[in-house]
Amino acid sequence: MTTAKEIIQKLDLEPHPQEGGYYRRTYEAKHSQKVDNDLRKTASSIYYLLTEESRVGYWHRNRSEILHFFHCGSPLTYWLLSEDGQVEKYVLGNDIEQGHIPQLTVPGGVWKASVLNKGGEYGLISEVVIPEFHYNDMSLAQAEDIQSKVSQAQWQELQMFVKP
Repeated sequence: MTTAKEIIQKLDLEPHPQEGGYYRRTYEAKHSQKVDNDLRKTASSIYYLLTEESRVGYWHRNRSEILHFFHCGSPLTYWLLSEDGQVEKYVLGNDIEQGHIPQLTVPGGVWKASVLNKGGEYGLISEVVIPEFHYNDMSLAQAEDIQSKVSQAQWQELQMFVKP
């Protein structure tokens, strides 16, 4: 059985500097498009790995739309929070009979957080960002960004995903 450490080494992953987990950019489209007076590649992709030691992908939002594809390991639970306060929860994984989904689309501007399900050593996905990912298009949430949009009961569950 492959371990998280082996996946990190074999896929040449490094710690994500903002949201937690490990990643590596794997693709940039050859074609570009103009986005707000900026020339951007039409898409980019990464591997993204959560592990026992780095279980949480902290609340953040991206300007661009992101497609998430589950590859292997334990399921990852995703929470999405829209501007109007609607909270959605999805489990990315391979067990469709248990309600897992193998693919998830997160629209631009929606807050998202993820966590490796309990008991799992790792969960590996890929993300495709359209147009390409730029760090200046990403916002890491502060507590008030999330707390102001949800009920007190929801906040009790979701506050653990705000980066300390």
